[in-house]
Amino acid sequence: MAAGSATGASPEAPKIVWNETQRRFETEDKKAYIEYVLRHDGKVMDIIHTFVPSSKRGMGLASHLCVAAFHHANSHSLSIIPSCSYVSGHFSSTEPVLEQSIVLRRPEIQYLNTFISLLL
Repeated sequence: MAAGSATGASPEAPKIVWNETQRRFETEDKKAYIEYVLRHDGKVMDIIHTFVPSSKRGMGLASHLCVAAFHHANSHSLSIIPSCSYVSGHFSSTEPVLEQSIVLRRPEIQYLNTFISLLL
């Protein structure tokens, strides 16, 4: 990520890459990423984990990763399940425009998982 200029301009957004094989979006150096699982015949993207190494925290990378995942889902007509606590908590509350893609919220996911475990 490039540093901001002396004129006070904001830093350049990091390049986020879609790694379709590993089902994740990642920074070019592959150190920060967001993982997902496709559900319901590939119509729903369940975002399961966000990771940013301690050396890169505080730079907004998690948010950039989420935006990339949400834009990808939107452009491919996918709904989103935010299983990851970052996505369901902090991110979705700060990016209300992107929330329209979300199909299940965290409390609903926990209820659904409990219900499924009772059936098994």
